[in-house]
Amino acid sequence: MSEHYDVVVIGGGPAGYHAAIRAAQLGKKVACIDAALGKDGKPALGGTCLRVGCIPSKALLDSSRQYWNMHHLFGEHGITFKEAKIDVPAMVARKDKIVKQFTGGIGMLFKANNIAPFYGFAQLQPGNIIKIKQHDGQEISIQGSHVILAAGSDSIELPFARFDGDTIIDNVGALDLTAVPKRLGVIGAGVIGLELGSVWRRLGAEVTILEALPEFLAAADAEIAKAAAKEFKKQGLDIHVGAKVSKAEIKSKGKNKEVHVTYSDAEGEKNIVVDKLLVAVGRKAATQGLLADGTGVQIDDRGRIVVDAQCRTGVDGIWAIGDCVRGPMLAHKGFEEGIAVAELIAGLPGHVNFDTIPWVIYTEPEIAWVGKTEQQLKAEGIPYKSGTFPFSAIGRAVAMGEPAGFVKVLAHAETDRVLGLHLLGVGVSELVHEGVLTMEFSGAADDLARICHAHPTLSEAIHDAAMAVGKRAIHKAN
Repeated sequence: MSEHYDVVVIGGGPAGYHAAIRAAQLGKKVACIDAALGKDGKPALGGTCLRVGCIPSKALLDSSRQYWNMHHLFGEHGITFKEAKIDVPAMVARKDKIVKQFTGGIGMLFKANNIAPFYGFAQLQPGNIIKIKQHDGQEISIQGSHVILAAGSDSIELPFARFDGDTIIDNVGALDLTAVPKRLGVIGAGVIGLELGSVWRRLGAEVTILEALPEFLAAADAEIAKAAAKEFKKQGLDIHVGAKVSKAEIKSKGKNKEVHVTYSDAEGEKNIVVDKLLVAVGRKAATQGLLADGTGVQIDDRGRIVVDAQCRTGVDGIWAIGDCVRGPMLAHKGFEEGIAVAELIAGLPGHVNFDTIPWVIYTEPEIAWVGKTEQQLKAEGIPYKSGTFPFSAIGRAVAMGEPAGFVKVLAHAETDRVLGLHLLGVGVSELVHEGVLTMEFSGAADDLARICHAHPTLSEAIHDAAMAVGKRAIHKAN
């Protein structure tokens, strides 16, 4: 007979491990199943975000930023040095050490909360039974009164640019390059393409980014996107929008390989040759093989599990969260869903406000936003007013040598309620939460304007932008 648990979580990524830990805190008997293995061949909890996404990419972004600043910023501070070099294997090893530290940390949290870990590939069977094919080939089954599906997502592969793990790569391969490629091609100017393109550009690669959409960063506020594109151009990122790739051929050149990429834009068909090609066109729900016949759980036309506003699948006791359901594929969105579902199972209120989920792109300068963009407000016919303020007028930003970018506050024209906060600049991944907090408490632009901000800080840009909404900014002409 299968061992029975109050809650069984399939997936140990951001959504899954949050759900498991919160359920255990609430007194439930919990099991969590995860299939991922680390570089050492041992189980590694944390999902894509921790193993090959959010955390390792930020480690490389920080390393590459230090190197870039040595060449482009330190001189302004009067700091000189001789022959700065980058040791790529050492940089990657540092990244791997950080990943191992945090994957191990989740394992320790599971142990502290008495969560039973199972390692292997899980499939939900009718009757809330989960069949697990372990890495040693053995199969076992467990059962849960509640089952939370948190299978995560996988990179989307293009039919004409199949991953070979060496020359045509996904984000995993781009995190583990052993040397700086002379020429790096990137298909997709989204978060992954821009961040990993930035890493290798800072280290010396010639980076060409091909984006099929006609607009750059269409999801962001248009004014922010336009300013960001100018900054990236200054850094040497060669970004082409409206560029639809149709072919990627690997050819040998002596002992090496190169990729011949064919794409078309408004001017016709074009070609580029690169040494490595990163395909970063998005991610898809990792639901293939997750559900046996007869479970009753529905899958939509994009492979996502169909759920309601509370992440219920419509099948008694079966829930789904994170990247494998509707909504943005963001780790922190998964965090909140995991906690909410665990609390709902325990009979407590559970809630996720999709209107206040922040977005961040960790380029240099960073891009962050929460709420509606100006173009969305126009399209929806919502009356609004706006206030902006540049970091070039913020003493702390100028003292840091990071004056690029600005802050925009969008507020309802009649009620003054904050509808969106959009930022481009240094450290804005931390500043965006002022907008999140204000919006969660239904705050107004005037509220932000009347909150005392320490001087000198980067956060003063938000204060001044909020004051500009009411045409009373002190440090700029209104």
